[in-house]
Amino acid sequence: MEENGKTDHQEGNGETDQPSYLITIKEMEDKIKETPKILNHTAGKESCCIFRAPPHLVQINEKAYHPQILSIGPYHHGKPHLNMIEELKWKYLGQLLDRTPPNGLKLDGYLKLIAPMENKIRDCYSEVIPFNGSDLIKIMVLDGLFIIELISKSQGLAPLAEGDPIFNMDWICIFLDRDLLRLENQIPFFVLQTLFENTRVTRRSGGDDQSLAKLFLAYMNNVMRRPDEVLKRIGNVEGKHLLDLFRLSFIPTSPQQKPRNKHVQLIPSVEKLDAAGIKFKATKCDTFLEIRFRNRVLEIPHIGMDDLTTLFFLNSVAFEQCYSNYCSNHMTAYTIFMSLLIKNPIDVGFLYDREIMENFIGTETEMVQFFDDMGKEVVYDYADNYLSKVAEDVNEYRRKGWHVQWAGFKHTYFNTPWAFISALAAFILLLLTIIQAFFAVYPYAGGKRIG
Repeated sequence: MEENGKTDHQEGNGETDQPSYLITIKEMEDKIKETPKILNHTAGKESCCIFRAPPHLVQINEKAYHPQILSIGPYHHGKPHLNMIEELKWKYLGQLLDRTPPNGLKLDGYLKLIAPMENKIRDCYSEVIPFNGSDLIKIMVLDGLFIIELISKSQGLAPLAEGDPIFNMDWICIFLDRDLLRLENQIPFFVLQTLFENTRVTRRSGGDDQSLAKLFLAYMNNVMRRPDEVLKRIGNVEGKHLLDLFRLSFIPTSPQQKPRNKHVQLIPSVEKLDAAGIKFKATKCDTFLEIRFRNRVLEIPHIGMDDLTTLFFLNSVAFEQCYSNYCSNHMTAYTIFMSLLIKNPIDVGFLYDREIMENFIGTETEMVQFFDDMGKEVVYDYADNYLSKVAEDVNEYRRKGWHVQWAGFKHTYFNTPWAFISALAAFILLLLTIIQAFFAVYPYAGGKRIG
């Protein structure tokens, strides 16, 4: 119905005569122009290298990605349960400044050094950082100098204060090491490198020729030990942050071998490979990632599985999932490969007996569960990773004829003494039955021939 030239529809609009869909268009256009409040504009670019752990991985193991006592960077800054170490950061900063010679930087110098990097720092994080410029720079300087001072003290390049709780309470060191390797607990490596170069005058003689990478790897060698000659060879590697640096230090330098077939079959479990006659051998290599298959022997470097190792795997895989276009997937490939090998407690015990794996995380069932969880919700190309050729060669060997069948026969009937005795008894019984049948038939057959 019309009244004074207006329709009922127009009266319903109240203050405006515009149709409702035009109002909707205006709201949508305004929304398009809004600056994102969560996802950073650099997310997906190479500069963006520090991420929140993907939600589907956090659901499987939440504790692996969130810091327990130490906050590094903006993501967990200010959380109450991290305040104890936050106070120690200020003590470490004071100790560094107190021994800085006149020609070294003071506090304002460090702030001025990092301030021009603000935008570059923000671009490294996948989420918008809710701190203003001065607060962000303060976090970078305080956290960065704390890490450098911690490493320097541990390597004897800076003095230890009497009764330093970090180095006098073992549990604190253990949790600090873990928190330094969490994906969400990182600051850009270029920030650390810049601070490190400008703190050389604060360290004792002997540390001038040491790179930050070498010092950090030497620091972590207390918990994941590698020979000194290995550390020297890999000491010049530089990652996007400390987690990436540590991850890169394990990646083999040998080129990746490509499989012949684009459709690589999954590798079977340890139990099935053993039944097929494939041998397992523990090897000593620069890195646990160097798995090889030669002369029907699967060579797997020894690895000790403990809480730090499992945390390192989880966070490295999360990083490779988020940064997949710009980094290798070695840690993902290794954990998936091991998750396929380890399907039950028997597989874990088999690897333990051959000194390939040491289990410090719990029962054999818990080890199976860990690798089973590692294989869940992970994007992974079985035909395009550094272990694809190994899997292809193993499966090709399994498809070969008589020797695999003979290995299966031996595994079934000669794997244990009792199985051997049972097989021998059955063979003797069969032989006696044949002899008895022969002598039962022989007189009849012989008599018939004589007649």
